[in-house]
Amino acid sequence: MISKENKQKAIALTQVGKNDVGSPQVQISILTARIKEVTEHLKVNKHDFMARRGLVQMVGKRKRLLKYLERTDFESYKQVLATLGLRK
Repeated sequence: MISKENKQKAIALTQVGKNDVGSPQVQISILTARIKEVTEHLKVNKHDFMARRGLVQMVGKRKRLLKYLERTDFESYKQVLATLGLRK
């Protein structure tokens, strides 16, 4: 589970406006933070298959959101990739 502080940091990275918490950019940022946390958890707990399933689902959701952002706002897409250090 992502902590409140980490979630706020993730939101602040890609926020479009002051009260923006639901744009695709912010959703991608939050998912990336959660993916990093679950990945670290799985390095220690190799047999936690439910966490692995959740990780696969989060990666799929992030992929769909990135595809949507690329299709609708390519400049924001490039900016999110650069900010979060993601590959295409």
